[in-house]
Amino acid sequence: MTALALDPPRVPRRRALPVLGPTLAYVRDPLALMRHQYDQHGPVSEMPFLGRRWTVLTGPDACGEALRNPDKAFSNELGWDYLVGPFFHRGLMLLDFEEHHRHRRLMQEAFTRDRLRGYTERLGPAVAVGLDTWAPGTGFRVYPALKQLTLDLATQIFMGGADLADDAELARLNRAFIACVQAATGFVRAPLPGTRWGRATKGRAVLEQFLGRHVAAKRESGGDDLFSVLARLTDDDGTTFSDEDVVNHMIFLLMAAHDTSTITVSTMMRFLGQHPDWQARCREESLALGEHPTLDDLDALVSLDLVMKESLRLVPPVPVLARRAVKDTEVLGVPIPAGRLTAVMVHLQHHMPEYWPDPERFDPGRFAEDRREDKVHRHAWEPFGGGVHKCLGMHFAGAEVRTILHQLLRRYRWTVPAGYRTPLNYGSLPFPDDGQPVDLQPLTPSGAR
Repeated sequence: MTALALDPPRVPRRRALPVLGPTLAYVRDPLALMRHQYDQHGPVSEMPFLGRRWTVLTGPDACGEALRNPDKAFSNELGWDYLVGPFFHRGLMLLDFEEHHRHRRLMQEAFTRDRLRGYTERLGPAVAVGLDTWAPGTGFRVYPALKQLTLDLATQIFMGGADLADDAELARLNRAFIACVQAATGFVRAPLPGTRWGRATKGRAVLEQFLGRHVAAKRESGGDDLFSVLARLTDDDGTTFSDEDVVNHMIFLLMAAHDTSTITVSTMMRFLGQHPDWQARCREESLALGEHPTLDDLDALVSLDLVMKESLRLVPPVPVLARRAVKDTEVLGVPIPAGRLTAVMVHLQHHMPEYWPDPERFDPGRFAEDRREDKVHRHAWEPFGGGVHKCLGMHFAGAEVRTILHQLLRRYRWTVPAGYRTPLNYGSLPFPDDGQPVDLQPLTPSGAR
């Protein structure tokens, strides 16, 4: 008998406006777009986005295949390169395969438990200094205040002190980071004046110039800040980072630590402001510790850890991961051609009722040991990505976030109206358009201060 030739599975395609595609729908409400894509077209489909056709992966099964990438069919570098490649060029997230493995192995020495203990010891006093400048009250806009705080922390913990830059230069660096991140959703992808791409090109130059002029001194300093550590890392084979490598990694790490931590803390403050029972529970644990807990002490903040995980579920700072197929491959039996840009939309699986009962409800107890809803599927919860590209700095980020919230809980009590919904802007990484106002009031003298 002659075998029948079977056609490959048909890839569902979304109809959309040419060039723009559903880009505007994503910026307005990415979760709604992802739900529609999954419900109408399944976990593997196609859509036009930012002028190119993308394969879209939704749900933990499809996203998990791409994150594991067992056949090395997907490139991080070539995926992110289309979105922000020129601005975070050769950061760890934008390296692939053997080169990525080599750089990651060396960088891991900067994130050992002992290194994290040292960073955490410096975090506490630095957070206290930053919070001393806050002027609490009704309608306090926490997002810009937190963004300034995390930039200051990045300057001190990552770069070794504010002596590297005055306030004016720090403000210029902050604008440069913002410009680089916002380039991802720019419609004009050329460095033209007045465009996101143009502003990001200038921003990258500012960051390179600033960091580049300090590399040699950092290599000789013997300091324990991340910049100094990266500059002098050496593995058993004598491999070190070049000056260019150090600058590239610092630009990416500063962005990751600065923006994602700000988003996470502001999200946690919103939910704690709307759920006073959880705020009181977290405060009780923080008041039981000293003002500046060690890294090991932070492990006692069990309730705060649950709140952080639930906040990352509801509002992941990086809702979509970019990849590009480097060879013909398939996901869940659906073909993806070589060269195809691929969007790994991890945000959706955090909200799927198949895995999370009542998924839109704030319920930190989901992550408690007696429930562990995140274990129902290996890829149900992926705020830090997965596979070999899982965030290298996730433990530092956790220490930073818990240190900031720990001190906030000891200093302040805050409320947010129950009906408030943060107007998140997804033109880049999510941030609140209204600055996220809260009613922030000092604790009474019977509290921590």
